[in-house]
Amino acid sequence: MAHTPANGLRLHTQRLPGRGDGPTVVFLHGLVMDNLSSFYCTLAGPVSRAGHPVLLYDQRGHGRSERPPRGYDRDTAVADLTALLAVLGLDRRPVHLVGNSYGGVLALHAALRRPDLVASLVLIDAQLTGDWVEDMTDTLSVAALGLEHSRLPEQLAALGRRKEARLAAGADALLNHTTLIEDLAPATAFTAGDFARLRCPVLAVYGAHSELLPGAHELARSAPDCELCVLPGVGHTVLNEATEGLCAAVLTRLGAPAGAVAG
Repeated sequence: MAHTPANGLRLHTQRLPGRGDGPTVVFLHGLVMDNLSSFYCTLAGPVSRAGHPVLLYDQRGHGRSERPPRGYDRDTAVADLTALLAVLGLDRRPVHLVGNSYGGVLALHAALRRPDLVASLVLIDAQLTGDWVEDMTDTLSVAALGLEHSRLPEQLAALGRRKEARLAAGADALLNHTTLIEDLAPATAFTAGDFARLRCPVLAVYGAHSELLPGAHELARSAPDCELCVLPGVGHTVLNEATEGLCAAVLTRLGAPAGAVAG
C-alpha cells in the first residue's frame, strides 16, 4: 500500500499485478462508508489472478486518503482520477473503469469527460437517472445530523468495536466537516443523450430488486454498446451478496489480457 500525490492531495493506493501488458482495471468505490477494501475479497483479487493489472484507491476524504474540506463534486473526482493515472504512468493507454454505486456515477462521468482515458466501463448498481441526487443528499443530511448528535463513534469504541468506530468517525468527519453534501447537491442525473455520447463499451450489472434498475434499462437502450446483466435475488447489494455472478460477468467482459500466461 502507498500514498500517491495527485491533484494536490495524497491518495491511498493499492496496485495488484497482472500478466501480459493489457490495460489496467481501476476500481471506484461508493460514498462515505465505503473505501477500496470493499473490492479486495470481491472483484480485485479474481481480476488480478485472471491476468489484469489492478489499481484501487481511496477517493478523497475516504479510507486512508487525505480529507480536504472541499472538492467533492464529480468534476474534481475525475480530475483526481486523471492526475492519479498520470502520476502512476497509466495515462498512456485507456483503462477499464469498474465503479460500484456512486463509484459507477464517477466512472460514467469520467467516460463522458475524458473518453480518451477509458477503454470500457463496468457499472455496478450505479445511480443514473431519476431523483437520485435529491434522495442521496437528503439521506446524507439525515445521517450527518444523526452522527453529529449521537456520539456514535465513541459509543462503538467503548464497546470494543474499533473497526465500526473508525468507519463512523470517518463518516462523521466527511459529512459534517467537509462540503461533500453541498458539492453533491447541484449534480444532475444522466440523460439518454449522455448515454448516447458514450464511446466505450459498457457492462451494467444490477440486482433484480434494485430501485435503480429503470436507469440501467435506459442506459441499455441509449448507449451505443451496452450489455445489461440483471442478477436475481438481490437489490443494491450486488457487490457483496451476488459476488459470484458479478465476478463471472466482469471477467467475461474483460476477457484474457494480451500475453497472459495460465497460472
